[in-house]
Amino acid sequence: MFNRLSPQLVLRSPWRPYRPRPGERVLVLAAGSTFPPGHPATRLCLDLLVETLAAAPCPQLLDVGCGSGVLLLAGVAAGAQVGVGVDLSWRAVATTRNNARANGLAAAVQVVRGSTECLRHAFGVMLGNLPWAVQMDKVAEFTRLAASDARLILSGFKDTQEEELRAGYEQAGWVMETRRTRDEWVIELPPEKSYTWVAWQLRRR
Repeated sequence: MFNRLSPQLVLRSPWRPYRPRPGERVLVLAAGSTFPPGHPATRLCLDLLVETLAAAPCPQLLDVGCGSGVLLLAGVAAGAQVGVGVDLSWRAVATTRNNARANGLAAAVQVVRGSTECLRHAFGVMLGNLPWAVQMDKVAEFTRLAASDARLILSGFKDTQEEELRAGYEQAGWVMETRRTRDEWVIELPPEKSYTWVAWQLRRR
């Protein structure tokens, strides 16, 4: 896996050799058994995250369901002052912590095993690369944890699953600012009856 997130930031797997250019920051991320960093939904989130952080500063970033920590660590490397990740899996928490240490980001990252209900701080940028059913359950929690004028980046669902989720966020006071799609090439039609993954960037009213 190799992704260039910006002219200064590169993401690669441990097995992918790369010689950085002058001024580049390279994040080396082991995925373990978590959601693969090269998945279309993850790539959509990464693109929106880098653009969001380039547009405005972020004192605190939250990644819900952090998995291997790819979004969390990319966010800190791209400019977030502090990153907080939560995941229900001990394996995901351990993988994220190991990746943070390996990339010299442990001091700026806090990883918690648990759900969003254990959090009390407000966050300026929040990320959720989560399955549709989990997304539907998290509308109220993301809204509770949002700082004034917060930005929320979501993916992990298909274009056939958007309507109900979008209605929930509109009712909770969020405005859609950016919508991106990326197709996944598989032989059989997925259960969602779509090959198209979607990512949103929302802003709190």
